[in-house]
Amino acid sequence: MSGTYTVLHDPHGLIEAQLPLDRAPYEVLVTAVLAWTDPHLEPRDYEQIALQLTGHARAVATDVRRHAAALPKNDSRGALAEVVLREADGRPSAPLERTVRCAQNRACLVRALYTRLDRLTEPVPTTT
Repeated sequence: MSGTYTVLHDPHGLIEAQLPLDRAPYEVLVTAVLAWTDPHLEPRDYEQIALQLTGHARAVATDVRRHAAALPKNDSRGALAEVVLREADGRPSAPLERTVRCAQNRACLVRALYTRLDRLTEPVPTTT
């Protein structure tokens, strides 16, 4: 094994911005978590699921922020994105609980962020 390595310095997240989110597994997780009625998991399992969803919510929020910033100032999609982003900024910073409710709240956030991201990335219909 060589003793050399390369340090990646990307303070603005430009490399990360070029990588697509791994959306499919999180959509499956969100659907499963939101379908729970009484899963009888251990508290540490709820905590791990909530942590996974929190991390992914932050990544999706970053993507939403980047797309919203690229919109013209008069585009209403940007204002709607700001509403979702304010919620996204507040919810993951709330203390993590080891409960079904906490995991489901994080799943709702991921779903809301993806809904907003889809609206930001869909083509705007032109009026003729």
